[in-house]
Amino acid sequence: MSRSNLLADSHGRVMRDLRVSVTDRCNFRCLYCLPETEEAANFYRVKFDALSNPSPATPITREWKPRSQILSFEEIERVVRIAVELGIQKIRVTGGEPLVRQGVETLVARLAEIGGVTDLALTTNGFLFPQKGRALRQAGLQRVSFSLDSLDPANFKKITGRDGLRSVLASIDLAQELGLHPVKVNAVVIRGLNDHEIEALAEFARQKNLSFRFIEFMPLDSGRAWQKELVVPGREILQRLQARFDLRPVRSSNVSETAKRWSFADGRGEIGIIAPVSEPFCGHCNRLRLTADGKIRTCLFSLTEPDLKPLLRGGASDESLRQRLQEIVWQKEERHHIGEPDFVQPERTMSCIGG
Repeated sequence: MSRSNLLADSHGRVMRDLRVSVTDRCNFRCLYCLPETEEAANFYRVKFDALSNPSPATPITREWKPRSQILSFEEIERVVRIAVELGIQKIRVTGGEPLVRQGVETLVARLAEIGGVTDLALTTNGFLFPQKGRALRQAGLQRVSFSLDSLDPANFKKITGRDGLRSVLASIDLAQELGLHPVKVNAVVIRGLNDHEIEALAEFARQKNLSFRFIEFMPLDSGRAWQKELVVPGREILQRLQARFDLRPVRSSNVSETAKRWSFADGRGEIGIIAPVSEPFCGHCNRLRLTADGKIRTCLFSLTEPDLKPLLRGGASDESLRQRLQEIVWQKEERHHIGEPDFVQPERTMSCIGG
């Protein structure tokens, strides 16, 4: 496949990974995404007082998109098929929480049949996975990633707004039983909230033989409450884990991989650290995101979102969509600007963007 038939940007990067959001809705209210609970408000209030900062900005008025503005499964399948023709290989179904979308296993089955998709994965909070996991596996799902920010029931509820720890743990067990591999688990680490659980989460990964990812807290929350002081840098996480465990670096041939990885000496499980704030990996980014309402995001922190829906619903040909995707990707940002004076937080939260 020649470069002219690929999704390449002006910085020499070729897109291989497409994140597909199927809904902007979520059944959790995570403190780092949709901090709408009293516990979230209290946490940020205490932190801002301690930092002698002004109170967080008023949260964005969040309104779920009406169903008419959300892409149909047919529209999603069409975009994915065209993107795969242009070199996309990995597809990850995301949300919001993707499992609140009715019939999502039907979409997974349709995506699994597209020739050229080498990796079909799902990111979920796990709350509904016990009910839907088997159908998703039968539909062709290959991998799954869960969110697990705490092993303490009370802290889990404080972070997510839901009493859902038992369901998530059951989901992890079910995913392994179904042969989804590797089973990945993600934790967003926030200072003063769950950073005291770093070692316990890593030990959980070793015991369960999981691929566990520690992720730095990013400015994608609807409350505009993100502060750099709440970020636990990846190097600090690694230092603490190396003090507790015998870790061996995992070498990867994939230069676009976002996580730096280490395996446990006994060979059970591994940990990874994703540090977009303290150690940006923009130079090798090969990801695109399709939002639930049909917009393309070339970066998590994009301030513009070119809309494919007018083309999808206006009778445009596949060739027109192909050319438009290539035009959009050519304009992909060189990097994000987190922590810099000119950084502007995107208007939409992670729930609306897709993981």
